[in-house]
Amino acid sequence: MEATHLATVGRRDGPARPLPPAADLLRGFSIEVTPRSKSAVEAIRQQMAPGSEVYIASIPGHSHHSAVAMATALAKAGFRPVPHLAARSIASFTQFNDFLARLAGDAGVDRALVIGGDVEHPVGPYDSALALLQTGAIQRQGIRRIGLACYAEPNRRVQTPMLEAALRDKLALLARDGLDAWLVSQFCFDGAAIVALVRRLRAEGVTAPLRIGMAGPADARTLWKYALHCGIGNSMRVLGTHVDAISNLLVRNAPDALLAEIAAAQIAEPELAIGGVHLFSFGGVPAVTRWATAILAGRTGPG
Repeated sequence: MEATHLATVGRRDGPARPLPPAADLLRGFSIEVTPRSKSAVEAIRQQMAPGSEVYIASIPGHSHHSAVAMATALAKAGFRPVPHLAARSIASFTQFNDFLARLAGDAGVDRALVIGGDVEHPVGPYDSALALLQTGAIQRQGIRRIGLACYAEPNRRVQTPMLEAALRDKLALLARDGLDAWLVSQFCFDGAAIVALVRRLRAEGVTAPLRIGMAGPADARTLWKYALHCGIGNSMRVLGTHVDAISNLLVRNAPDALLAEIAAAQIAEPELAIGGVHLFSFGGVPAVTRWATAILAGRTGPG
C-alpha cells in the first residue's frame, strides 16, 4: 500500500507511527458489552484508550438497574458509556424517564444508541426508536448525541423501504431538535453489502458519521447463533454451513478480511466517509480487545 494511504496513531508507550489502512480504520474503535459482564471493565481498561466509547447492550430480562451500574463503572474507569435505549423493552414513560435520569445523573451519560430492540412484542407503549425520540425525554435529560441503527441486509421484522424511511424521519427529528446524530450498522459478514449500504446512504444525502458494525473474533457456532438471532441473511454464507459451524467448535473467526475490504473501499471512494468500526463482542470482550490491539500494534491482521 502506498505511503499516502497510511495514517499515524499515538501509542500509549511511544511516539506516533504509521498505520496501514485496515488498522487505521480500526483506530478509535468502539465495543459493545452486556450489562452484567463482570470482566468487561477490566479488559477494556487494559486494552482500550481512555475516552473510548463502550456501548451497553439492551438484553431482554436484564433490568435497567444493571445498565446504569455498568455505565457508572465505565465512566469511573475513564470511558464513555453509550447505553442502548431499546423502545420495545420500555414499559412506560415513567420508567423510561427514570432510566434516563439515572444514566445522566449517576454515570454522566451524554450519548445513547436508540433502537427498536429485539423483543418481538413491545412490553409498553413504544414500538420503535422514532417513538422514543418523539417523547422528548432524551433531550430533556441532556443526552445530546444520538446513535441510530442501519442495516446492510434486510431486517427480519421490517422491510428495507420502511426502515430507510424511518431512518430519514429520525434524522430529520434530531436535526430539528439540534441533536448530533451518528449511525451504526448492524453486524454483517458481507463487505459488498456493507459498502452498498454506505453508498446508498451517501447518495441519499445522509451525511451523519457512520461506524461499521463487525462481529469480533468468536467461534463459528457462536457467530451462527447470534446471526440467526439477529436475522442476518445472505452474508451468513461466509460462515459456511451450520453443520460446519457445529463440527468446528474451536475454529475462531476474526473479521480481518472484512476489515481490509472495507478499508480498501474507503480508500477507493473517500466520499463514503466511513467513520470507524464498532465491534460486537460475541466471543468475549477480552478476545475482541486483544485482537484489535494486536492489529493496531502491527502484530497481526490485514495490511
